[in-house]
Amino acid sequence: MKYVLLVSHGTFAPGLKNALGMLLGEREDLLAVSLENGMGADQFAGRVEAVLPRLGKEDELILFADIVGGSPLTTAANVIGQNGILEQTTMVGGMNLPLVLSAMLSKDTADTKSLLETWIGESREQMKVFQVEAETSEEDI
Repeated sequence: MKYVLLVSHGTFAPGLKNALGMLLGEREDLLAVSLENGMGADQFAGRVEAVLPRLGKEDELILFADIVGGSPLTTAANVIGQNGILEQTTMVGGMNLPLVLSAMLSKDTADTKSLLETWIGESREQMKVFQVEAETSEEDI
């Protein structure tokens, strides 16, 4: 099975998991761990450690993090390495709803490495400037 793990500062990862639950239903292959305000790295590492036993030797982990190089990503990477599953893990920084939604919908259709560019491209396509111009009536003049 391919698992998706979301890690973030604050409540972003659990919030994103909640939003995905609204769109996809509850999924056992979607996990979230957050580094809360005032939490130490060791406590966060323990939370990451707690979700890893779900993975078997044949399973794959796709890790999405809020910020490349941020504490949640680097700490999770260290824990994953210490658990010997770094080779079966793909890590992506800069997560957002379209990116993770695309990953959840297609992760089981092909090799993860080949899907990465599609996911990132689709995520970029969803980022657009949205402007609404107010109509003025003669009464406003």
